[in-house]
Amino acid sequence: MQLALRNTIFTDPFTGTDLGIEDAIELCSFWRNLIDSNRPISCALGFAFWKRENVAPLLWSGSGPVRFDEPKDGPNGQPVAIWRSKVPNESAAALEHSKTPLIEVEDGFLRSKGLGADCVPPLSITVDRLGPHFDPSKPSELENLLQFGVFSEELLGRARSLREVIVNAGLGKYEAGGLPLDRPARARRHILVPGQVEDDRSVLLGGCGLNSNIDLLVRVRKHAPDAFIIYKPHPDVIAGHRNGSIPERMVLQFADEVVIDQPIVPLIQMCDEVHVNTSLAGFEALMREKLVTTYGVPFYAGWGLTTDLGPVPARRSTELSLDELVAAVLLLYPRYLDPVTGLPCPAETVVRRLVDGSAAQDSLVVSMRRIQGKVMRRFRELVR
Repeated sequence: MQLALRNTIFTDPFTGTDLGIEDAIELCSFWRNLIDSNRPISCALGFAFWKRENVAPLLWSGSGPVRFDEPKDGPNGQPVAIWRSKVPNESAAALEHSKTPLIEVEDGFLRSKGLGADCVPPLSITVDRLGPHFDPSKPSELENLLQFGVFSEELLGRARSLREVIVNAGLGKYEAGGLPLDRPARARRHILVPGQVEDDRSVLLGGCGLNSNIDLLVRVRKHAPDAFIIYKPHPDVIAGHRNGSIPERMVLQFADEVVIDQPIVPLIQMCDEVHVNTSLAGFEALMREKLVTTYGVPFYAGWGLTTDLGPVPARRSTELSLDELVAAVLLLYPRYLDPVTGLPCPAETVVRRLVDGSAAQDSLVVSMRRIQGKVMRRFRELVR
């Protein structure tokens, strides 16, 4: 039997190249562990129809399709995977009252080429049994990975290589590429301030009271009175789908420039520092070895890599290297779906798809949603 296996040729489903038996066993183990982790889940609630095709393989328990509605007799105490922001408050409260374990599912950190608000389905999700990673009031699985994780040299090597590919390709959460930018104020200290969706749960929970983009700008200007401050509104706000828009005349009381059309990665690369509330742009800046100041408490604050002005919990007491942070945040914590094969895959596969362009997912729903966003953005401009 062992000889037969040794003489068997295995194929990597993601690359089409030959796969050694050890690597084939490792891939099967990866899939089996994912399935086993999903076996307790009774159903999945709050998942928009356009996300389900991508999410289902990452929540599949190995028998029967994923249920995207509650069973008639209820979850019977079994865990429920929940996209919390899309579940009515009364339904979530009822589940909590019944002591039903809730497993929080959110977008991953390398999401797709396109906005979730434009109905572009995610290629990556996070699944956390302790709570959302952006809520600093209690530990999440991600925080525990960062606080207590042990990172092998092999894992750190993967993290280093993955970060190099991401940085060299100019990958961000929603976009890739962009030409290098000139510094508008030359030698003056340049600070990028990314805006956020003001009613997003990551802001409401992780902002710890700092929920307004204009208040963030006020604090940054006070902290850095002589800097050249560039403000970039959040893509979902620019697209007209979400809250957080600020009139330009108000922004320019505290910032020197507002940038709308440029991708965020070239802006990060051009600036000296990035100042954030809880924005993922801070993590993207860390990967590019930029100075990052946090005013809220994002998941990457408190590990010795950022200047933290927000109330970081004292339980975050471990000092991490950048490779350790990347290993936990991009390799160990999220789940990834290969858009070509439809199979759960390692992070490196999704990054490769995003780089080579095979991750494009435009559809009629996406096109219609983008048109709707343009109409809403124009309407808001008219009623200001």
